[in-house]
Amino acid sequence: MDSQVDPRFGRAAYFVIVDTETMDFSVIENESAAAAGGAGISSGKVVIDADVEAVLTGNCGPNAERTLTAAGVKLYTAVTGTVAEAVELFKSGKLTEAAGPNVQPHFGMNN
Repeated sequence: MDSQVDPRFGRAAYFVIVDTETMDFSVIENESAAAAGGAGISSGKVVIDADVEAVLTGNCGPNAERTLTAAGVKLYTAVTGTVAEAVELFKSGKLTEAAGPNVQPHFGMNN
């Protein structure tokens, strides 16, 4: 919970899944982080399979955004700080749901 929110959704090393009521959490390694391509879609499927309702991230490209929103997952981008800080902002309603992707495809490969 003290780790910084990764600025790259599809290429984040790990996903922290938080129960916002109890603050219990689990960590899932992102096996797609070093993939040559398709990291956003694969990462989206991982968090969808974890039954999340929302994703808090720094940046999200169009492929991941489409994957998440098609599954009904709410997306919040431009999130910074620690995971714990981000969750508190989410719980207090201080984050704005993304209207779409906030970076171009393959952003995470170059950053």
